Amino acid sequence: MAPPPAVAMRASAIIVAAGSGTRLGINRAKAFVPVGGSAMVFYSLRAIARVPAIVELVIAVPRGMESEARSEVTRAALKIPVKMTPGGAERQDSVRIALALTSVESELVIVHDAARPFAPPALFDACLAAAARSGGAIAAIAVSDTLKRVAEGAITATVPRADLWQAQTPQAFRRALLIEAHERALAEHVTATDDADLVERIGGRVEVVEGTARNFKITTRADLELADSAAATL
Repeated sequence: MAPPPAVAMRASAIIVAAGSGTRLGINRAKAFVPVGGSAMVFYSLRAIARVPAIVELVIAVPRGMESEARSEVTRAALKIPVKMTPGGAERQDSVRIALALTSVESELVIVHDAARPFAPPALFDACLAAAARSGGAIAAIAVSDTLKRVAEGAITATVPRADLWQAQTPQAFRRALLIEAHERALAEHVTATDDADLVERIGGRVEVVEGTARNFKITTRADLELADSAAATL
């Protein structure tokens, strides 16, 4: 990835690390499951430490995991202020809670899932630069597989993939825009799987920044095994 232009705006980062490890079959908070010998969340913390535009971090963690999260912050050598908060019932709730703790002096907010440990610092930089320009930006990769629409176990249509992209995090936005999107969603009882959806719903422009297949989400035990192998090459 070519280096993006320097971001002049101040940015706050949010790491969503409040999920459980249920689908991994592990009785442990997902963000603290070991990957390549380090807690999953460590890799995202280390990446954020290398992004100059980010001036503070808010981490949404499971209640009672604050001390463990602080230890990972220390290991990652973060030199910026870090706030901890218990997460909400759903991802969207966790982001909204963390967003309320970000500094009013930050013009941008970048949100990242701890379950995607291998997002490189350059991807954070690129998303922030695009959000500064357009108001919002997400990392995404173009869909390469043939897609089928299925009902009752049978194909009903083949979906053209030419304009389809698979959303990832990080996702970056003007802070005021993201706050408005979450407030509207709360008032209108709207639930979405990512922040870009909420911003789109209020008419915000969201650019796509090309991500990387390495920035995959760890959901299953097979993903965890793949992540262990990927970590060994870092």
